[in-house]
Amino acid sequence: MNATPESFGEMPDGRPVSLFMLTNAHGVLVRVSDLGATLVGVELPDRHGRTAEVTLGFDSAEGYLSEENPYFGATAGRFGNRIADGRFELDGQSHTLAANNEPGGIPCHLHGGVAGFNKVLWRVVDSSSPGSIVFEYVSPHGEEGYPGTLTARVSYTLNDANELEWRVTATTDRATIVNVVHHPYWNLSGDPATSIEDHVLTLAASRYLPTTAGLIPTGELAAVEGTPMDFRQPSEVGARIDEQTPAQLAAGGYDHCWVLDDARPEGLAFAAKVVEPKSGRAMTLRTNQPAIQFYSGNFLDGTVAGRGGVRYAKRTGLCLETENFPDAPNQSVFPSAVLRPGEPYLHRLVYKFSVE
Repeated sequence: MNATPESFGEMPDGRPVSLFMLTNAHGVLVRVSDLGATLVGVELPDRHGRTAEVTLGFDSAEGYLSEENPYFGATAGRFGNRIADGRFELDGQSHTLAANNEPGGIPCHLHGGVAGFNKVLWRVVDSSSPGSIVFEYVSPHGEEGYPGTLTARVSYTLNDANELEWRVTATTDRATIVNVVHHPYWNLSGDPATSIEDHVLTLAASRYLPTTAGLIPTGELAAVEGTPMDFRQPSEVGARIDEQTPAQLAAGGYDHCWVLDDARPEGLAFAAKVVEPKSGRAMTLRTNQPAIQFYSGNFLDGTVAGRGGVRYAKRTGLCLETENFPDAPNQSVFPSAVLRPGEPYLHRLVYKFSVE
């Protein structure tokens, strides 16, 4: 189960990029890269023991570095998800970030900027433990407009209980904002040419965050009851995905933040479960974060050539990103995203794989 490096390409400046394999006793194979602390792939057996790749991705570093990469498997930061207008104020000082996303033609900052955490080379600091690897990146003061030098570590750990933990810790030398998120695209069928609309999803959330036309939260925490946003009971993703509610019209489906009912900052709480009925593959998520973003792959359009040359069509992958609330730096009623010197940042996310 030791992390074994392989060549995965190189950075624009010629530095080598590596791929690491983690395996366990039950046929689970996980691939991660020091480029962006990225989850490159996960291979899982189905109910008949047939193994297949269940994430979307690329064959080499070149794809992950390209502008066409929609954050496949990314460790996204410093601030994952969106910040309105690419601006925020901290301790009376205004900060301007890249406005690198324009949903509905309205600019915002997305996933850390033009060269966020997913586009930089992380340093391997520990690969000695069985089934585990730890990456570190030091983000200097002013990078992508963020204040403070942030030292972040990301670890991946696969155990024989078929659990994969993605864990982030961070410290800073001056006040900054942090919301590092994990952005794999899952298709548990093992066939990236098929839609994820038949996947059955459960979200442990009775409220969600309505958004503007630019997909920025309005500040309201709305009840899911009686709406297509209600996944408290297992529901097919596609059952209500195209209902013409204001929320779905803006996102082209689902691309929203759900507020977890049982958030536990000091522990792990159930956040979501997704099952692909034909293969029987299932995945449960637990986290210490207050919310989860569910994105149904609405903006995939077949133009991105991924692993094996496959062009990923609309809704052939879904994302479940545990997180703080989007635009939290600009909305005082949301949980604070501020990290100060001497304070620890910790984000834990545990995927448990099984078959039904």
